[in-house]
Amino acid sequence: MKLGIASDHRGYKLKQELLKELSKKYEIIDYGCSNTESVDYPDYAFKLGNAVASKEIDFGIAICGSGIGISIACNKVKGVRASRVLTLEDVIETRDDNDANIICLNENMSLSESYNLIINFITTPFSNEERHLRRLNKIKQYEETHEC
Repeated sequence: MKLGIASDHRGYKLKQELLKELSKKYEIIDYGCSNTESVDYPDYAFKLGNAVASKEIDFGIAICGSGIGISIACNKVKGVRASRVLTLEDVIETRDDNDANIICLNENMSLSESYNLIINFITTPFSNEERHLRRLNKIKQYEETHEC
């Protein structure tokens, strides 16, 4: 499994910790940023989102101060379903119901908490239930006929 990770300057520290841990088990690509100097999270969200949409990677991990801004930016990329999560329940629902492909975290999570959420995110399968497929197909149809 190939994972991608991106952050802004506020998420940089957690990103570096996660890179060290996740690279023990997974192939992981770092899409930036490269230090704690102020940057704009959309620049890195779009890189990560495009990698997910093009299937260069299987899943993405995005981190910013709150996890919200970077999730909004990731979701502007056609084919991305990014979800900001705070709990294990959030992770299970977003994978089971929405087939999310990018997990978005905030900078204040501990390494163990964020690692646990990520592992559960990438190992929780999509349910493939008809109602969820129908809803995802509506999103895909909208993306095909509308520009962001």
